[in-house]
Amino acid sequence: MIERRTVFKAAAAAGSAGLLAACSGTTGGEATVDPANLPPKAKITVEPAVDAKDVSVLQPVTVKVSEGALSEVKVTNADGGEVAGELDEAKTTWTSTEPLGYGKTYTYAAKAKGTDGKVAELTGSFATLNPASVVRATLNPVDDAEVGVGMPVSVKFAAPISDRAAAQRALTVETSNQVEGSWAWLSDQQVDWRPKEYWPAGTQVTVTAKLYGVHYGGGAYGKADVSTKFVIGRNQVVKVHTPEHRMRVYRDGSEVANYPCSNGKDADPNLNTPNGTVIVMTKEPTSIFDNERYGYTDVKKKWCCRISNHGEYIHENEENRANIGKANTSHGCINLFEADAKAYFDSALIGDPVEITGSKANFPTTSDVMDWLLDWETWKSMSAL
Repeated sequence: MIERRTVFKAAAAAGSAGLLAACSGTTGGEATVDPANLPPKAKITVEPAVDAKDVSVLQPVTVKVSEGALSEVKVTNADGGEVAGELDEAKTTWTSTEPLGYGKTYTYAAKAKGTDGKVAELTGSFATLNPASVVRATLNPVDDAEVGVGMPVSVKFAAPISDRAAAQRALTVETSNQVEGSWAWLSDQQVDWRPKEYWPAGTQVTVTAKLYGVHYGGGAYGKADVSTKFVIGRNQVVKVHTPEHRMRVYRDGSEVANYPCSNGKDADPNLNTPNGTVIVMTKEPTSIFDNERYGYTDVKKKWCCRISNHGEYIHENEENRANIGKANTSHGCINLFEADAKAYFDSALIGDPVEITGSKANFPTTSDVMDWLLDWETWKSMSAL
């Protein structure tokens, strides 16, 4: 800490002059001094120090006094707005209680009454760091969402993150019951948290990303803190073994629905409904499908649940009625009769797992929602910590 001494110069000079005037001679070789001319005993110190530059916006402003009590502390920004703070019970330490702004100059003024009854003062200013860039982050699921037992927590950044460990240290996941899980970086702009096994039904989840002021490397800093609270719904899992031409729906491990389906063409791995565990990503009452390579555009289908960014959906396809429950003839989607598609659509939550087996091809791990395509040890190895 650095003590501001400038304001005491005049007092010290006056004290020196008074020292000479107050000498009434010597007693035993010692000069006598008038206590009224001595500087105050109270010593005020401050952090950040006077004239400090590039101060972290996360560093609290702290004003302290020794041999006295603080009587006034004011920290203001360039516009004159006061920074909120609290004085301790002993009145010896004042600490700011709100974060500072990037690239700002702050001024402080403090007074303290010393044990000798004299008032000491301190004034000064400091400047916070000015980032090369600030990076926004978003969180999913959103507040108050009810999601399926396979739903990951996803933090996405508006720009690549160099110091992933710094960003990850700012992230916390709190659950209403004990759940083992881990963060994994799926790209330099996305980090997800998923449990080792599917979430327990009814789990309440709070995610906090204290990213404001975090240095991501290269002069980039977090723009703002973000947080979310959501709940895990009932346990519902879809299972499709493609050679069976059936889509089975399970609740808490018990089969509650069994729909005939037609999956991707078995003979062409490029058209298979791939193996792997994915999740319901979106629910769309109607969707438009285009694939010029296979000769169709602007095909409208109903009751569509997207299960990957690779192009696969669960949806109605009455045009394929003759094959549903009998043969795999789709281009990768799971085709259902309209009534069954509507029934499943109404039962589904975003984040419900869909487990697919029996195909010649596997889902590629290129999607931004590939969390359950990776085994647990691989997932943990993708953490930055």
